[in-house]
Amino acid sequence: MKFGLRLRGGLLATLIMFGAPVVAPVGAVFVSSSALAQTVQSISVEGNRRVEVETIRSYFKPGPGGRLDQGAIDDGLKALIETGLFQDVRINRGPGGQIIVSVVENPVIGRIAFEGNKKIKDEQLTTEIQSKARGTFSRAMVQSDTLRIAEIYRRSGRYDVRVTPEIIEQPNNRVDLIFTIVEGSKTGVKSIEFVGNVAFSSYRLRDVIKTRESNLLSFLASGDIYDPDRVEADRDLLRRFYLKNGFADVQVVAALTEYDPEKKGFNVTFKIEEGSQYRVGAVDFRSSIPNFDPSSMRAYSRVGVGSLYNVESVEKSVEEMQIEASRRGYAFAVVRPGGDRNFEAHTVSVVFNIDEGPRTYIERINLRGNTRTRDYVIRREFDISEGDAYNRALVDRAERRLKNLDYFKSVKITTEPGSSSDRVILIVDMEEKSTGDFSISGGYSTTDGALAEVSVSERNLLGRGLFAKASVTYGQYARGYSLSFVEPYLLDYRVALGLDLYQRQQLSNSYISYGTKTLGFSPRLGFSLREDLALQLRYSIYQQEISLPYYLANCNNIPGPGFNPSPAFAASQTPPIDLSSTNGLGCYSDGEASLPVRKELAGGKTLTSALGYTLTYNTLDNNKNPTDGLLVDFRQDFAGVGGDVSYLKSVIDAKYYTPLVSDIVGLVHVQSGILNKIGSNDLRMLDHFQMGPNLVRGFAPNGIGPRDINPFDTQDALGGTKYWGASFELQMPFWFLPKEVGLKGAVYADAGGLYDYKGPTTWSVTGETTTPANSNCIPSTTNPVTAGTCTGLIYDDSKVIRSSVGVGLIWQSPFGPLRFDYAVPLSKGKYDRTQEFRFGGGTTF
Repeated sequence: MKFGLRLRGGLLATLIMFGAPVVAPVGAVFVSSSALAQTVQSISVEGNRRVEVETIRSYFKPGPGGRLDQGAIDDGLKALIETGLFQDVRINRGPGGQIIVSVVENPVIGRIAFEGNKKIKDEQLTTEIQSKARGTFSRAMVQSDTLRIAEIYRRSGRYDVRVTPEIIEQPNNRVDLIFTIVEGSKTGVKSIEFVGNVAFSSYRLRDVIKTRESNLLSFLASGDIYDPDRVEADRDLLRRFYLKNGFADVQVVAALTEYDPEKKGFNVTFKIEEGSQYRVGAVDFRSSIPNFDPSSMRAYSRVGVGSLYNVESVEKSVEEMQIEASRRGYAFAVVRPGGDRNFEAHTVSVVFNIDEGPRTYIERINLRGNTRTRDYVIRREFDISEGDAYNRALVDRAERRLKNLDYFKSVKITTEPGSSSDRVILIVDMEEKSTGDFSISGGYSTTDGALAEVSVSERNLLGRGLFAKASVTYGQYARGYSLSFVEPYLLDYRVALGLDLYQRQQLSNSYISYGTKTLGFSPRLGFSLREDLALQLRYSIYQQEISLPYYLANCNNIPGPGFNPSPAFAASQTPPIDLSSTNGLGCYSDGEASLPVRKELAGGKTLTSALGYTLTYNTLDNNKNPTDGLLVDFRQDFAGVGGDVSYLKSVIDAKYYTPLVSDIVGLVHVQSGILNKIGSNDLRMLDHFQMGPNLVRGFAPNGIGPRDINPFDTQDALGGTKYWGASFELQMPFWFLPKEVGLKGAVYADAGGLYDYKGPTTWSVTGETTTPANSNCIPSTTNPVTAGTCTGLIYDDSKVIRSSVGVGLIWQSPFGPLRFDYAVPLSKGKYDRTQEFRFGGGTTF
């Protein structure tokens, strides 16, 4: 360790400070026999300035009779040195064998300063070091502080850091301590290699670990910064991944890291011994507990014969069985899984042994590290409390729940012995992290145009575990705001209460001729039935109204297509046409909104009151970038609990991901929906399903299904009451690109249909236009006309199957997920609208 000295004072003092050994000189502690008869009060002290004489004498403990012997003097010398108050301590003999203790006191630190630090603030460094202002200066402590500062920088990825402590002497034996820091650049991971992997490619394994290779966009993330703790955690992630996929003998032998001076970064190599892949040969249940039927636990097993051996499934089965045994009154039952490998057949026979465990009770649950989060927020994640039987499965479940809260950087639950042999103390160690977010989001898509959102959210509001979010959205075709609040434990039950208040405005664009404005409120309740099964109940009440551009609103008083009235004609009409108005001038030349749209416009604001629920089954391995698992959503909404609208809408959506070969992932996506009329109220066009690329790619938004084909109208999409869709997609990486770029390609085939429009088709003319009653209607040669009505809707509702094939580019970019699709329709309806290229994405930055 290099010390730079800026001397202000005497050179001698500095040499004494750093050069004099803190030991007694040879022979200094050997006193004459007469000195052995000395008492503590006869010790004289020299050189002390701040430390009192009596304080120094107190370190010498006399023996029987109040006399000092040689051992007491030696112990006193060591104790004085260990205080850290002195640079030097010597014991000499004076006249008559008197004991003289000569000390050189350590200086007092006047101030501590840091120079050159830009990435880490002074306040953080001050709290990390042991040296303190107005404290005693110690060379050993300064050396320790220097190493600590360097370690802090290394933890943030700066391994080129240099820290030099400097001492500035001041009068009255005081010094200023200056740490000069050269931070250096961040030290990244230049390469990640895997040795010994056969079943899974290196490309696939890089998805499993958290460490990333450095690339051009690394400045937007921190996963490429070398962190030894993260590399060690990656070893466990790799092991768990193999165990989950049937490799029961896997070992991640080592994670080797080597600094490359030329690349100025680290090369990380994981050495793996995969072993063989096993399947489950048999599943058996055994019990040593009297009157306990082990076969009754079969319903709680997630391990199936013939399936890949999956350690996670075994662990979840153990947890479910142990909890069920506890519910049946066997509080101390312990489920221990066992496995018998058949090395030739590559199978594992799994046995769940249910035994009576030790009768151990929980004495206390001690929480450490939650400075902001309230204790009850943590304790409610436990299904056990003080005085209950100790159940390891429930403790593991509580630890997993606490980690999933996302309030803490780390959570670890350990045990300590209690006050007796049958008592145990649970220690919950946590490190909190920031839970508030302020974000500015931006995006662009071919459907919605440019869009921006500003939001403020807090996941742990007031340390009470509450969630709150406020956001404002403003875009080319969509605008609005929303307020959300979630209480995850309603009335201390594991039931989440959510409240949403929102206002959304959709403007007319090239895909729809009308705009909508919606103001709504929706409370909801969420239940976690199992780890892979969730239920949400909701109530929605919202007010909706339609708006039209001026050139489409109520323009039926023009008697012909493309007609622009002359001033004379306008003046001759009853009432006269106001040519200064933009309403009704030449509107047929621009098209006119469809009858259902005009009817909604004339009806004014509509109130919808609906009850609904969603049942979700989720076994995805990764919710953001899945490669394996099933996600199924079944939703139903019943409108008619008051309000102006009544219907029953049912929707199912299922996605199944499965890994194929060479990192190629297959995706099967099926979806379907049906809208049923309830009661006497007619279905509105706005309640119908509207489909486009969300059903079959290659079609425009609202481009599929029933459509107004009146030649004078804008040919608005009317929607349908039934739809179905199926898609098969292959997602594959670009092996020639670095994994960290995040690019994948996709090829797919889609098919689907939307049909059975049941909205309004006729409408009384009254109130629609001026007299005479039928002069506004489309001529009978185009559309039949009856007295007092205008049947202005001609629509196509063919049940042709729409299909397409296409390719896509998926980018998990630092700016958020982006997707580009180019699809070619293979079959379509006569009036469908296509859109071969589509782009969408957004982010938080």
